[in-house]
Amino acid sequence: MGQGTALITGASSGIGAVYADRLAKRGYDLILVARDAARMEALAARLRAETGVNVEVLPADLTDEAQLAAIEHRLASDPTISLLINNAGMSLNGSLLDNGPAQIGLLIALNVTATTRLAGAAGKAFVARHRGGIVNIASVLALAPEMFDGVYSGSKAFLLNLSQSLAKHAEPEGVRVQVVLPGATRTEIWERSGKDVDALPVDWVMEVDDLVDAALVGFDRGETVTIPPLADEGQWEALQAARLAMGPGLSRREVAERYR
Repeated sequence: MGQGTALITGASSGIGAVYADRLAKRGYDLILVARDAARMEALAARLRAETGVNVEVLPADLTDEAQLAAIEHRLASDPTISLLINNAGMSLNGSLLDNGPAQIGLLIALNVTATTRLAGAAGKAFVARHRGGIVNIASVLALAPEMFDGVYSGSKAFLLNLSQSLAKHAEPEGVRVQVVLPGATRTEIWERSGKDVDALPVDWVMEVDDLVDAALVGFDRGETVTIPPLADEGQWEALQAARLAMGPGLSRREVAERYR
């Protein structure tokens, strides 16, 4: 039995395109989803020639209800799909205070609504078959809300929360869930949002190939949360332990003494 098919969103460039390359080389057939059909066709032609896998191109704007629903339906109905790379996303030029309702709504539609609906469609299908994997691409800014824009970082914190909850419910049913938290990575998201990645300190910016290769190492190891730039894993483990330790005290009948 082969690896099955990986459906990758945001697959025309950057992280999504590198995932397509790496997964094709692992023997996955591919379904590439993004708005830029021409770039996906070029990537598909190269991967077919180099690896011999089947590559289907599905142009879609995931902020459009009908197009999102079509990708949801494909995830729900295609039994060959065994892996979702939930990668499509965007950021804003500026902060909440610099953008209007249209820009903010677009980010939420792509980073929150679309990712959630696709993860839900894949999760239900995979749980029913007791196999499959979901990889959600978040950001280290999920852990650093004071840095940069809170709308973007909030959308990625949402994805971290969603992934940890989904893992708890789906992994006992045989479904792998991983959330990847990249730091600054050299992709086109910077230019699209009016930012210059080269304005950041050079030692902050990871190359996209390195990011995806590290994320796949984390996936192979069974990690739920993968933070490729974080050298000290103990820091993440300490944060998790502190958060979980608060659990028993978060909901009580009595007001805490410090508020009396």
